[in-house]
Amino acid sequence: MLPRLMLPVLVSLLAAVGDVGAQPIHQASRGELLYTTHCIACHDTQVHWREKKLVTDGKSLRREVSRWQDVAGLGWTGQDVEEVAQYLQALYYRHLTPN
Repeated sequence: MLPRLMLPVLVSLLAAVGDVGAQPIHQASRGELLYTTHCIACHDTQVHWREKKLVTDGKSLRREVSRWQDVAGLGWTGQDVEEVAQYLQALYYRHLTPN
């Protein structure tokens, strides 16, 4: 009788141990994916905090994202530009007015 009880107990213990180290997988937004794929190679956090700030509000942030994707020849849609701007605003430019 003891061996029959051991199998369910062992299975329960192994299932519980498997969950201990599990970490939730980060779900990246489209804006984050576009930025990390196409922009991060030339940018680091300092580029977003430099003395000569071209980004002063949400409108100028979208304008700069649009300008640089055009320079890079990425062919992003207006929605792509908006999503990257939203990602950057959440990450670096929280203080900006959305405009």
